[in-house]
Amino acid sequence: MAREASIKNLTNAKRAKNDEFYTQYIDIQKEIEKYLDYNPDTFRAKVVYCNCDDPFESNFFRYFVLNFNKLGLKQLITTSYKPSPVANTQLGLFGNDKTLTKSKGRPKVTANKFIINEVHDMDDDGEFNLKDVAKQLKANKHNEWTSLEKDGDFRSPECIALLEQSDIVVTNPPFSLFRDYVKQLFDYNKKFLIIGNINCITYKEIFKKIKNNEIWLGNGMGRWISGFIVPESYDLYGSEAQIDENGNRIVATNNCLWLTNLDHGRRHQPLPLMTMAENLKYSKHKEIKGKKAYDKYDNYDAIEVPFTDAIPNDYGGVMGVPITFLDKYNPAQFEIVDINPHFFMVVEKGLPKPAQLKIIGYNDPYARILIKNRKAKK
Repeated sequence: MAREASIKNLTNAKRAKNDEFYTQYIDIQKEIEKYLDYNPDTFRAKVVYCNCDDPFESNFFRYFVLNFNKLGLKQLITTSYKPSPVANTQLGLFGNDKTLTKSKGRPKVTANKFIINEVHDMDDDGEFNLKDVAKQLKANKHNEWTSLEKDGDFRSPECIALLEQSDIVVTNPPFSLFRDYVKQLFDYNKKFLIIGNINCITYKEIFKKIKNNEIWLGNGMGRWISGFIVPESYDLYGSEAQIDENGNRIVATNNCLWLTNLDHGRRHQPLPLMTMAENLKYSKHKEIKGKKAYDKYDNYDAIEVPFTDAIPNDYGGVMGVPITFLDKYNPAQFEIVDINPHFFMVVEKGLPKPAQLKIIGYNDPYARILIKNRKAKK
């Protein structure tokens, strides 16, 4: 119940347009390292833009600026999407650095723009850290820290101008504007790595791009993302919520994922599977083991496969599999046919929306991805 409560709380916040859920540094680091394992030059000589990130609060900015030279970045651009209560106070980013002056009262600047072109060990102490960034920005050497004219909305002309300069966009965009955000990325032909709610893969606009191999999941979903830092106003309850050693309020929702068009090794790994006969005899799932055959839908020509690891590797027909299959999806191994209950292909042809998949004697199954094995014979 604790996890469900956390998910419900996050969903309610989304409906209220409260999108201030900050990604943890460890989750960003863990995800990006997988792309570097596959291709160490993924970010080399690239302009990375974090366009929904207040530099004073964002761990995306923190990660990319601290790893600027390691990744071989050409430039890092960060803009805040909303006014921040800590903007220009040098608290979240620069700690207790006494060389910087803390502004009095509420900051006048509503949104910030950081452009990082170089990073150096400014105090010659043998290591590079955020204090070095602060000193470079204060000295105005090679980097830029200015206010934005507007509120930093990613759709504003000044943010679009920065988007046009970038190669890769990496951020946690507002869930309430997710469709608009992804559309903009494609309008400007950008590479990206972003976080979204698991439900986003059922959006018509997103699913079509997944089916066409224009978008795919990152290296993990659910528990792969360990949790989000939430505002002070967010209620914490249940075992899925905690306060960490730094005083951050953390909520683990288990309902988010990374979405990307950057290549990584996991999507090329074939899913190890048994034959249909082997599944029926040896499957660890009671819904499969011991049956004479897989269930078939009564209103669609496909078999029901309730678990991804129970997909038979020798069946060539259409199969209905859980949405979480996409976390293991290898486009060389499987073809995505459609998704239920929406059946986008049918609806787009102007035909009535089909009914949910049904099997007589069973409760209606959850939403299913309809797939075919590219190598199996029907």
